[in-house]
Amino acid sequence: MTETHDRLFTLLPRVHQRRDEEIGGPLRALLAVITEQADLIDADLEQLYDDWFIETCQDWVAPYLGDLVGYHLLPGGQEALAAASPEAHELLSAMASRRDVTHTVANRRRKGTLALLEELALDVAGWPARAVEFRRLLCVTPAIRLYGRDPRADARRLHRGSLVDIRLGDALDRVERPFDELAHTVDVRRINSSRGQGKFNIPAVGLYVWRLRPYSVTYAPAYCEDRARAHFTFSILGNDAPLITKPRPEPTPTHIAEESNVPAFIRRRCFAEHLARYYGPGKSLCVYRGPDAPVPLNQIVAADLSEWRYLPQRGQVAVDPVLGRIAFPSRHTPDGVWVTYHYGFSDDLGGGEYQRPVTPRVAQYTVGPSAQFPTIMAAVQQWQTDKHGTSPAPSDVVIELTDSGAYQEQIEIKLDAGDRVTLRAAQGKRPVIRLLDWYSNRPDALRITGPDECDSDARPTVVLDGLLITGRSVRVQGHVGTVVIRHSTLVPGWSLDCDCEPEHSEEASVELIDTPACLQVEHSILGTILVDVDEVHNEPNQVWLSDTILDSAGWGLAALTAPDDRHAHAVLSARRVTVFGAVRTHGVNLVENSILMGDVRIARRQRGCIRFSYLPPDSRVGGQFHCEPTHSQDPQHVIPRFTSTRYGRPGYAQLALWCRDEIRRGAEDGSEMGAFHDLFQPQREDNLRSRLDEYTPAGADAGILIAT
Repeated sequence: MTETHDRLFTLLPRVHQRRDEEIGGPLRALLAVITEQADLIDADLEQLYDDWFIETCQDWVAPYLGDLVGYHLLPGGQEALAAASPEAHELLSAMASRRDVTHTVANRRRKGTLALLEELALDVAGWPARAVEFRRLLCVTPAIRLYGRDPRADARRLHRGSLVDIRLGDALDRVERPFDELAHTVDVRRINSSRGQGKFNIPAVGLYVWRLRPYSVTYAPAYCEDRARAHFTFSILGNDAPLITKPRPEPTPTHIAEESNVPAFIRRRCFAEHLARYYGPGKSLCVYRGPDAPVPLNQIVAADLSEWRYLPQRGQVAVDPVLGRIAFPSRHTPDGVWVTYHYGFSDDLGGGEYQRPVTPRVAQYTVGPSAQFPTIMAAVQQWQTDKHGTSPAPSDVVIELTDSGAYQEQIEIKLDAGDRVTLRAAQGKRPVIRLLDWYSNRPDALRITGPDECDSDARPTVVLDGLLITGRSVRVQGHVGTVVIRHSTLVPGWSLDCDCEPEHSEEASVELIDTPACLQVEHSILGTILVDVDEVHNEPNQVWLSDTILDSAGWGLAALTAPDDRHAHAVLSARRVTVFGAVRTHGVNLVENSILMGDVRIARRQRGCIRFSYLPPDSRVGGQFHCEPTHSQDPQHVIPRFTSTRYGRPGYAQLALWCRDEIRRGAEDGSEMGAFHDLFQPQREDNLRSRLDEYTPAGADAGILIAT
């Protein structure tokens, strides 16, 4: 019995306690049961008190407290909450956030203010925003008084849009953008029109929202251009990557957001005029020549480095935030360059420094500049030595990369029966594994090799977690049980050029060669999956994809296939997946809430189901349910449209604003199809529109303008 369960027993007189002990303790056992039930009642009473407050109440109580103050969830919100995956509840909770309920009464007192509309966007939808009253940007003809000027009219004109001054380059650079300050002629279209959205009108109030999030890369090596030792890119892949602002908190609740308060793309002119705001340790970007050696602020110059035409002078370092490029003087190039910067992306997908769910197991082997081992293979070899030594190491091992550096080495992980190897990034880090040309007579892939013979129950497992792998593929051979790729990026097409075009679009990212391995991919980005096994003597491989982008990196190429463009001997299961490329596979189990952009060919069509997904009309598949475009009344025009289909660009795989609602709201729960399903963008937008209608003053029209 525990001391807690003996609370009632200890209150008895000592004579009864001794007598109970003499007969075996039945009274003590009875009082322990009564104490346990009393504890449950006490806990319930304490929770009933906590349920009176929105900050401490249970989830099911929050809607009732919201109803008391007039807060109502949108129709369909409860269904979306019920159908959401466990990982999506944190994002979807913005639809009925405690903070929004808490602020309801106070917000009504501030109804009609621009600062309140910005707070609503953050509380309700989780989007940073800037509110603009377009009436103040209209061209007006001032009244002329007969006897002198009206000082009140002069004061009002100071807050209106000004005429164009060609000497104000920064103001011209912001035309038609969220921070535009110039005067415009009237636009008679309404800002909340669903057909043609206008902006510059008397009753129009616009709320610019930023859907892309800023993701950091901290003290990572820059990429040096071939045959140009003075030219670098912030992205280690060598592609042009526009830099994004690390938002600064607003000073007061009534402050209207500026460019530095939202995750906006950094403009060259703004960067040149406000260098101290953006550059430096802990800010949006910083350039280092070595450890704790940032380039001084007075040496940084903003420049247009298109085609590398700008030549910095001695003592200068040119930075182009639009292209993500760095240029040093040609004869004063440092030995190494490291960078800290922020890039924009839609969600926590692929390798990144964002917080991801990591198993609490402690890493037995750490790799990094100040860790146990300098290279990955040194840690792997030490584990293999320890495993066969006098005091064997455990077969379940975690190898952790402790920094965001680049690891350039030959990697081959040989597994025995019962092994489980996890190669993961430390929390808050994004290590890069660059697989280069080491041998002239064979491809230098990241090799995972299992035993030649192994029972099915003892097959080894490999987990790749939080990594960015470029240059080559991941090749799996032998009797491997499961390969898990989680929160990682295997660059489609192996590597990129400056325009984000893949340099080896025909190459695969994952190769399953003569192995029964089950491939599980979660919250990742990867290129083609190639399955090459003996179809006669082996069962099909299982391929499980969830919240993932599968990109063939080339038009007309297959994203899941076998050599010679044959059907992959695999069974596909996909949930919330975006596939760029054809799918040729033996069969499917369940494909739902997904977008399959290429031709889909299933060899065995008697089993499996595809539901609430998009696939081309000429695909050869089995059972379908509520799939587009066959379910639509206008199938010729229901085609997914994306902001970008090239990996490396900020809007990669993001559904475009002009995409049809059959796709944007075509999932089972009314959210969008594809890899970003769990963002629940349509529900958040609808909820924000409902709140705008509630808090916009009478006579004004409020509309949502998507900035990114």
